[in-house]
Amino acid sequence: MDIEFDDKKVQTLFDDFDLMTKKKGIEITKIIKKRYHQLKAAETFAEYLLTGLGKPHSLSGDRYGLYGISVNANIRLIVKPISEDISKESLIKCTKVIIKGAEDYHGDKTTIYIP
Repeated sequence: MDIEFDDKKVQTLFDDFDLMTKKKGIEITKIIKKRYHQLKAAETFAEYLLTGLGKPHSLSGDRYGLYGISVNANIRLIVKPISEDISKESLIKCTKVIIKGAEDYHGDKTTIYIP
């Protein structure tokens, strides 16, 4: 699958996992790197969803159209499939996602880890 990034800050960290480790820590980086390679290995976003890796789930509200992928108990990698719509039929053909970052959106406050 093709992967793009929401902005230059996100791309800089994903282009250099050593830099991500220095800025974000080894534990978070190790799992984010694993999820990144799992996404990249899938041919389509629907194929990735079927693996269940990282417990991917669609988001709602102001995050409608985005998916969360578990990094740890609270932190999620936020991705946006690039397709005509978010129907299952469209996701079968979806071969590109945008990584928006990583955050903890649980509770009343959102904590952004990446960018």
